[in-house]
Amino acid sequence: MIYRILADVVLVGHLAFILFVVLGGLVVRWRRWAAIVHLPCAAYGAAIERWGWICPLTPLENRLRALGGETGYPGVVEHYLAPIVYPVPLPPAAGNALAVAVLVANCLTYAWAFRRHPPPRGAPKV
Repeated sequence: MIYRILADVVLVGHLAFILFVVLGGLVVRWRRWAAIVHLPCAAYGAAIERWGWICPLTPLENRLRALGGETGYPGVVEHYLAPIVYPVPLPPAAGNALAVAVLVANCLTYAWAFRRHPPPRGAPKV
């Protein structure tokens, strides 16, 4: 039972990482120092999609599920989250498109996060 719980924790962590890769620029808008963590994560996430690499969390989750003797109907977490984290295999063009989409979305979010704000109305111009 503990292995199944650990596998579910890994799956939820995997989904959290994916969400951070895609939406981490919003965290950067709130806390700019988060860019130090987000930029390498976004680059790694785009590289995984671009070159079809396997994330190290996938074999870890598979090993934990095997150790837990998981067979039959998956649990609620795996049933609903696994299709998001592990969609059907994508053709290379779709992986490339996802990689570009992640990079473009993050570039736009960073441009928004780091744009200069105009001075308030009535403030003296320097």
